[in-house]
Amino acid sequence: MKAWSRRKFFLTTLAGGMAASAQKLFGATVRSVNATAPSEDEGAPEPVPAQANAARGTRPLIVCAANGFQHLDKGMDILKKGGDTLDAVLAIVVEVENDPNDNSVGYGGLPNEEGEVELDAQVMHGPTRRAGAVGALKKIKNASLVAKCVMEKTDHIFIVGDGATRFAIAEGFAPMDLLTPKSREAWLRWKAKSSPFWAPGIDSPNWSYPAAENHDSPEKQELEEWFRHVVAHPPTGTINCLAVDAKGDISGTTTTSGMAWKIPGRVGDSPIIGAGNYVDNEVGAAGSTGRGEENIRVCGAHTVVEMMRKGMPPADACLEALQRISHNFKGDKTRLTEFAIQFYALNKDGVHGGATLWGPAPGTTANYAIHDGASAKQMPFKALFDYASKPTPKTPQ
Repeated sequence: MKAWSRRKFFLTTLAGGMAASAQKLFGATVRSVNATAPSEDEGAPEPVPAQANAARGTRPLIVCAANGFQHLDKGMDILKKGGDTLDAVLAIVVEVENDPNDNSVGYGGLPNEEGEVELDAQVMHGPTRRAGAVGALKKIKNASLVAKCVMEKTDHIFIVGDGATRFAIAEGFAPMDLLTPKSREAWLRWKAKSSPFWAPGIDSPNWSYPAAENHDSPEKQELEEWFRHVVAHPPTGTINCLAVDAKGDISGTTTTSGMAWKIPGRVGDSPIIGAGNYVDNEVGAAGSTGRGEENIRVCGAHTVVEMMRKGMPPADACLEALQRISHNFKGDKTRLTEFAIQFYALNKDGVHGGATLWGPAPGTTANYAIHDGASAKQMPFKALFDYASKPTPKTPQ
């Protein structure tokens, strides 16, 4: 895949806009996904590469982050019964928000540095071109449903902080403590690592806490290793879910508990329209998981959709967004190895793709999930960089 220059992208966009205006003037219908892409000759059209034209999509289709895999049947059942695409994606992500064992979304999400879980979410409904979002939402586990409520019941798009919590309670959402024992223990471990006063004192028999201990079961050892990992490497888990129905209507949602141990009030890319999620019902949809700060800087989901508008296959469009993130670091792989980010996409024809910054380590996989109407499947991401080229991270392991 050749990265497009900004000049080529601008010229192509300008030419496309002029052509669309002319077609509209003479009563022609503008295709939702163009059949041509910019060539090396500064804007002269040439056919999209053969693999793009040959790619066959399927509708209905759902694309989702891997942590929604086990719930895809629920969303597809809605689509097969003629239900709305937004209801389909929400049926999937709500299950993840409700799951106390998923520490990246909703109930059980890892908290901010003060031990409070703050949630971000957005929805976009392609057929009506509407959107809703919430940021830094506390005490309400289904942030995605609150975002839908913002879209349907207010004249706003984005409500944040205490105002978002008060709005949700006013609309009938029940407040609750979002910390589970596991997520609370992880936060306390992080506090103990960051401050000597949050660990047992020298008069305690546990003074060396949290030193390595012998555990009486593999499960406890696995949990201990997980605690150590999330303390040292604050995770940025999220779920993005996109759907296109048999008619070609599209919706998407992204929901998250954000970066663990974040400064209170930090909002990542997930609820930001055009970053964590974007839907254009005439073209397709895209979303992201991973480090939100880097996605915000390139308006990643919007970038992916615009690349698909110009004829790029979804996976290549995702790689283009990752290339722009790499460009922000001048290709410095030492810095790029400090975080992870993934993009997900589908176009109106039901062609899907996903891409990740770094390929998986040998013996492991990096997948996203789809449901093509027949069954749920795990699909491999394309990677911008091979794992073999990954330098040793500077952050202590």
